[in-house]
Amino acid sequence: MIDETVFAPVRSQTAFEETLERLGTAIKLGLLVPGERLPAERELCAMLGIARSTLRQALTALVQSGQLHAVRGRGGGTFVADAPPPADPLSPEELAGWRDVCAERFTVEVGVAALAAMRVSPGALGGLDELVVAMDDRVRDFPAYRAADVRFHIGLAEATGSARVLAAMTEVQGAMTDLITHIAHPPEVLEHANAQHARLLSAIRAGDQGHAVGVMSEHLQGTEHVLAGLLPDG
Repeated sequence: MIDETVFAPVRSQTAFEETLERLGTAIKLGLLVPGERLPAERELCAMLGIARSTLRQALTALVQSGQLHAVRGRGGGTFVADAPPPADPLSPEELAGWRDVCAERFTVEVGVAALAAMRVSPGALGGLDELVVAMDDRVRDFPAYRAADVRFHIGLAEATGSARVLAAMTEVQGAMTDLITHIAHPPEVLEHANAQHARLLSAIRAGDQGHAVGVMSEHLQGTEHVLAGLLPDG
């Protein structure tokens, strides 16, 4: 279902802009991993429901930004860059609006926790358990930890079976990534956050909606406190 979110048809009115955002966010979140080859142009146009000229404009912009690179000849194609371009400094507007980003994330993710506790079967959570174990091993390697963290939160939304919920989760994770790349990530903070992931899964497995909402709320408020303490003043 994650592929369906990345490559779902875009709206014709803003096809170029939405294609650019969709692919750029997927790269930023690690849903398209470094070195991964994108589908062929014809296939990608059919998946996204856009003209080849629109796709080429978006791919060119992503190549110029350093997020993709193109290889000509046999075995060629368009590939996700091995190393992402450095993040631009946060603008005054982004710094002023970071709490709104957190508010949107809170609305989406608390809803996901409640929905998951209501409808997700325990057997659907095995992959998320594996991500919790992986994050325990990556608390001193933030890029690796963050890649697993994103997959955990998006995987939780995916488990609800709702494409709209999955799309909303992907969007807020992209917005949060824009913020948290600009702060330090002490291992102790990551260990605490991952312990909350484990508690969240336990609550969802038990079908305890109230506990799941409580743990998710605590988890998100913790991130907001860290941002408040470590982001530069806007």
